[in-house]
Amino acid sequence: MQFSEKDKTKLKKLNNKRVKELIDFTIDLCKPEKVTVINDSKEDIKYVRDLAIKKGEEKVLKMKGHTYHFDGYHDQARDKKNTKYLVEEDLDLGLDINTVDRDQGLDEIFSYLEGSMKGKEMLVSFFSLGPNNSDFSLPAMQITDSSYVTHSEDILYRQGYQDFKNLDKEDDFFFFLHSAGQLKDGVSANIDKRRIYIDLKEDKVYSVNNQYAGNSLGLKKLAFRLAIRKAVKEGWLAEHMFISGVNGPDDRKTYFTGAFPSSCGKTSTAMIPGHTIVGDDIAYLKVKGDDIKAVNVENGAFGIIRDVNPDDDPIIYKTLTSPRELIFSNVLIKDGKPYWLKMGKELPKEGVNFSGKWYKGKKDKEGNQIPAAHKNARYTIKISDLENCDQNYDAKEGVNIRGIIFGGRDSDTSVPVAETLSWQHGVFIASSLESETTSATLDKQGERKHNPMANLDFLSVPFKDYINNYLKFGQKALNQPSIFTVNYFLKDEETKDYLNGMLDKKIWMLWMEKRVHGEVEAIESPIGYLPYYEDLRKLFSKYLNFDYTKLSYVKQFSIRIEKYLEKFIRMREIFDSIPNLPEQFELELNQQVKRLKEARKKYSDSKISPFKLRNY
Repeated sequence: MQFSEKDKTKLKKLNNKRVKELIDFTIDLCKPEKVTVINDSKEDIKYVRDLAIKKGEEKVLKMKGHTYHFDGYHDQARDKKNTKYLVEEDLDLGLDINTVDRDQGLDEIFSYLEGSMKGKEMLVSFFSLGPNNSDFSLPAMQITDSSYVTHSEDILYRQGYQDFKNLDKEDDFFFFLHSAGQLKDGVSANIDKRRIYIDLKEDKVYSVNNQYAGNSLGLKKLAFRLAIRKAVKEGWLAEHMFISGVNGPDDRKTYFTGAFPSSCGKTSTAMIPGHTIVGDDIAYLKVKGDDIKAVNVENGAFGIIRDVNPDDDPIIYKTLTSPRELIFSNVLIKDGKPYWLKMGKELPKEGVNFSGKWYKGKKDKEGNQIPAAHKNARYTIKISDLENCDQNYDAKEGVNIRGIIFGGRDSDTSVPVAETLSWQHGVFIASSLESETTSATLDKQGERKHNPMANLDFLSVPFKDYINNYLKFGQKALNQPSIFTVNYFLKDEETKDYLNGMLDKKIWMLWMEKRVHGEVEAIESPIGYLPYYEDLRKLFSKYLNFDYTKLSYVKQFSIRIEKYLEKFIRMREIFDSIPNLPEQFELELNQQVKRLKEARKKYSDSKISPFKLRNY
């Protein structure tokens, strides 16, 4: 085995016993041919990028700095079935969360990792989850045999070798071990043995026989699971949230965080033209003085590229079509250029994609049509490459959060924007977040999936503990952020057309910004505070040059009492199955239902216009 004196010296400088033990353990288990330690130097970062190209894990495109990568045909998304928590006893997380006995799980995954790096180079890297030298940040160590994984993390996260030197022999850091396993035609061969196991006891994650970043990049959603558990223990929040700076009047900037389930508008909200972005995916929130502040855990974006086009996403599109360091994954390649679904131009009828040589009409072994590019195709870029990157995106003290947004997706219930009645009410409403699946027929109601705080897939503690921490956290800050809800997918009951335009979210965001500064009043309703028509009309006229009508306002902001009651019946069934939820949470559920029933009785109507609610 090759392990140069130069690389050994890098480890000695860290002076960390646990780091050495983990490397020795991995060498003994995975049996690599070569070990390379990556520090923060430009030389080492370039080495990784060049290695990815040399090994063929990435290939060069015509545009300077652009490369592309393909995952295996059956390795295109997070593997929820085989992502499990290793637990030592029966652990009821309160929702449908995968677990496996710790000893059993370790025996299994170690058997798959045994000798998995034979003939391959083992890369050892160090990162900071959050800005360097910040009270928010967590150190993380990654070992992998994939140069694509390490290159991706070099773009997505801040280098942390120096942070590890500053640990001063402490062993409190996250550890991730990944191997792509046996390769066939450059992709993981033993997909039936794909496993992603999370060891809650020792803050470790083991991943094998996969290449898709959501399964192989330890610092992404795998580290997020560990961070949620750590946050609950220590009394802060690790959340599936973007951080955005909203530009208000007189050069005022107001920071919001926001959590949305997949396909509910998270990226488009974070990237609203005219505002700035701190981060697009994961945030750590802590109480600092009288305020709640947040940092972007990441330094880059691993975004879904489908639907990115010059009209709807001009900033991202411009970034993806200009020279810079950028990795495309699972797109279509033709003549050295990348293509993706709904990019605003006609796609080639042939090329190379995640299925190999592709042509229009190609089918897989099961007879399914293979699209030109995968619907989950991605791009990997640095946040600083976006022209709307916020000047404080890397601030180690974080940014001051004035509002928290939770967005769901339903066609017949939730109003486009509302402010919750209190922090406690907001936590309850966020816990009731639902995402409606799309339907083949317009008149068929899509299935609603419950996704509390858009975090269901990542919860690593019992739900009752997660909620209790949320409730307590908000009470620690004198200046509590307001909690808002949004829904961009409400439809007209008769025509089934969307009631929201693509740009309306800019108006909802501007109203929220004014609301947290006390510049606009609001209508108290059973489900929260609603905007006044006059305020929205002014905003639509000023920012979109659009005449917002009373009819549109009534259709969008009428309270659909029966639909809301049906929603909270669903929530009661779910929450009643979870023992020992906080009393405050139960109280909010009961009061929410009571308010809706009282409004129905008072107005003798199941659909109440916001104009009637002015004196509610």
